[in-house]
Amino acid sequence: MSDREFGGADDLSLPKATVQKIVSEILTPASGVTFAKDARDLLIDCCVEFITLISSEANDIAEKEAKKTIAAEHVEKALRELGFPEYVQEVLAVAGEHKEQLRTREKKQSKMEQSGLSEEELLRQQQELFRSATDKYNSGPV
Repeated sequence: MSDREFGGADDLSLPKATVQKIVSEILTPASGVTFAKDARDLLIDCCVEFITLISSEANDIAEKEAKKTIAAEHVEKALRELGFPEYVQEVLAVAGEHKEQLRTREKKQSKMEQSGLSEEELLRQQQELFRSATDKYNSGPV
């Protein structure tokens, strides 16, 4: 897969602040080691290249299987085929955690559900608000 398929490598990046936060968590001030901005930018470029490589290979694997969606098993196979088997266990663990979070997160309630009022009561309140606004508008400036 070439850079042209993504619209050029310059279009791809990772948020600098997020990468800096990750680096700062690893290189604590107590370590006495600092991370230069140009090193951070190089790290971002390397990460983008790695992600592009893995996703391209995973896409090829999915296409060979006549799949239109890249699944975790395609990423796993891509990591193995590209010589990164040491990442597979961690990637699958993170994917499992993500699935579990999606499964257990609460369904967000709409404002109507949060109000605890019936639809009829909400409609009555809305009509009262419209009536109040109309009366205020028709009374003119105070």
